[in-house]
Amino acid sequence: MNDSELMALKTDVQYLKDRSQILDCIAKHARGHDRHDCQLLTEAYHIDGVDEHGFANNPGPEYAQWANKIHAAGSLSHTHNISTHTCDIDGDTAHCESYVMVILLNPDGNSARLISGRYVDRLEKREGGWKIALRRTTVDVILAGDASILNAPIFHDQGYTKGVRDKTDISYQRSLDLEQTPERW
Repeated sequence: MNDSELMALKTDVQYLKDRSQILDCIAKHARGHDRHDCQLLTEAYHIDGVDEHGFANNPGPEYAQWANKIHAAGSLSHTHNISTHTCDIDGDTAHCESYVMVILLNPDGNSARLISGRYVDRLEKREGGWKIALRRTTVDVILAGDASILNAPIFHDQGYTKGVRDKTDISYQRSLDLEQTPERW
């Protein structure tokens, strides 16, 4: 391998590392939402980062408290699912667009909302790590639907594990095994 091939390889590996760290940051943020994990949400932002949700602009370090309060008041549970993701990296700045599907089980436990939108982010690499400097959230579609099957015996009798909004969720358990007793529907 000659010097130019080695340089090209180093550049490619750095690009792949950067992309992986950026996507990990975005996934950490989504998981932090669903588990109401303030630490995960806060770690996704730079100290001077900003999150815009509609007219609400929150400093990154304060965003988790605001988001958890909103989610707790308006839903029993929710999931943030990241799908299509694009990312343009220019040095230590990345501009990303991540499609997000948020499903919220309404407080009545019988209905749900599906919100389809996008996170449009500027991430910056500082001190070797990528974090959100600015997030702007779009809402493109909202649907309302019936979720009463979650309360039906035919569903309850199957014993599915239920996600919870704290660190007792099975995703935090190490080592994952069948001896643990997670919350079930």
